[in-house]
Amino acid sequence: MVYAQETELRRSNLLTSREVDDFESKYPGGMTSAEIVNVFSTRGIKFSEATLRKYVQQGLLPRSQRVGQKGKHKGSRGIYPVSTVRQINEIKRLMSMDYTIEEIQNQFAFVDGEMEELKQLLDTILNKLEQSSQAAAQEGLISSTITRQLDEAKETAKSLISQLETTVRQIRERAHIARDAV
Repeated sequence: MVYAQETELRRSNLLTSREVDDFESKYPGGMTSAEIVNVFSTRGIKFSEATLRKYVQQGLLPRSQRVGQKGKHKGSRGIYPVSTVRQINEIKRLMSMDYTIEEIQNQFAFVDGEMEELKQLLDTILNKLEQSSQAAAQEGLISSTITRQLDEAKETAKSLISQLETTVRQIRERAHIARDAV
């Protein structure tokens, strides 16, 4: 089944899972709207910054985070989580299967934005705890128990995200099967 889906994605010019994984590795800090649009336009897929903004407004994609640029008077730019590419790819795939934006909003994208926010929030919390524990360790104020607890919390967070993603994927697959049966 996975092979058939990969073949279908290649035929439609959409990204394969491996290609999306590569983007996620290449841009761990996120991507600008122009970079995201370029990913799809270079494949001949119609996608614009206006469409990106529309999907954000409709709750299909997470909002960008403002990130300051180095240098005097450079300002800031919006950075989207790299998982946005995966979400757009999925939206485009569903649209190629004749799903409407409303159906996608109601049936499929109901948690994508929230999942991304959860990942970012957990990363932020864990990074702050890591920094605090490192500072405390330098002063001899932290025990190996606290370090172990932090490591366990990281694994628990990773497991939680994985379980939620699996659940969402299973719900989507069953919805596809149900829709195809009609």
